[in-house]
Amino acid sequence: MSIMNTLLKVSRQKWFSGFTVLLLSLQLFTSCKTPDQKYQVFVGTYTNTGSEGIYSFRFDPSTGVADSIVLAAKTDNPSFLEIDRQGKFLYAVNELDKSNNEPGGAVSTFSVNRKSGKLDFLGQVSSLGAWPAHLSLDKSGRFLMVSNYGGGNYAVFPLGNDGRPAKHSAFVQNEGSGANAGRQDAPHAHYIQTTNNNRFVMVADLGTDKIMIHRFDETTGALSPANPGFIQSDPGAGPRHFAFSPSGKLLYVLNELTSTITVFDVDPAVPTFTGKQTITTLPDQFTGDNTTAEIVVDAKGRFLYASNRGDNSIVQYSINPEDGSLTPVAWVPSGGETPRNFEIDPTGKWLFVANQNSDNIIIFSIDQESGRLVKTAGSVKVSAPVCIRFVSLD
Repeated sequence: MSIMNTLLKVSRQKWFSGFTVLLLSLQLFTSCKTPDQKYQVFVGTYTNTGSEGIYSFRFDPSTGVADSIVLAAKTDNPSFLEIDRQGKFLYAVNELDKSNNEPGGAVSTFSVNRKSGKLDFLGQVSSLGAWPAHLSLDKSGRFLMVSNYGGGNYAVFPLGNDGRPAKHSAFVQNEGSGANAGRQDAPHAHYIQTTNNNRFVMVADLGTDKIMIHRFDETTGALSPANPGFIQSDPGAGPRHFAFSPSGKLLYVLNELTSTITVFDVDPAVPTFTGKQTITTLPDQFTGDNTTAEIVVDAKGRFLYASNRGDNSIVQYSINPEDGSLTPVAWVPSGGETPRNFEIDPTGKWLFVANQNSDNIIIFSIDQESGRLVKTAGSVKVSAPVCIRFVSLD
């Protein structure tokens, strides 16, 4: 009898022990679950038509709903924005020909207040050239790069632990012109970005029909000549922006003046670029004037999107998984006039279009199978929106 009681006692202990483990596991699973992620969306603008600077609003990707927009920071012509990977600092070009009583534009640095959606001003430095049009961070997040459209030059700035740019570590002045006398009388550095492996810096110069290539020292921030030193675009094409595939083995160049996209095979280690396709961004029935503005490859490398100013559309292409070539899928009205920058949210489910001349941002849902854009009821009113960036609120 005592043996039987002992066996029953051990059996009960094992059952209770297993049940306790199950409860603890359920509690751990529950504690690890987080509410649906939300984002603070920052908007760069031009301030000559009523805007006061950078604006922000909150966005819930589970519903597609955007909250009311607020002024995040007053600053002049913050046309393009960049945010570090931690969401701590925001950088904005001040697209001007003169700032702080000195020739050239500027770069403003802000700290991000996730609770209020506001920005705290940390300082401003010269961009070292007129009308800065774009800025980006290298893959390490330690260097900020700026291209000056009016100056035809670009610079690299080391960043301190406080997020502020220090004295520039590199500066390059381009030379030359292009076939379009009205738009290409001088160099116009429009876009600057590192390659996916962070070994090279590339700059789209609309004025000279070249994409400049430099070796990049991610320890010092120095630039040195690459071989080859540039990609030559077609005469009068006006390369404006470009996008790499996720693998870094394909490059898509958006040509502003001819409304085309050129596809290149890339050997990232050299790097070398072999052109393989040039395709229009416009539908067959379009007549009139058009310039392109932005180009984006989705995170999985399946679809590519570009914006048309004139046709006022977002064109979608499918990307051939075998060779990276493009096939048009659809042209979707942007929901306003002069679509500039557009951005896919971090979930990959939504696309936001900044329509500069109609003072609105339109939200599209993205079909996850086909990549097609569907206009939603979501829109945000803001004067002269130019650039859109997301910050996680977790």
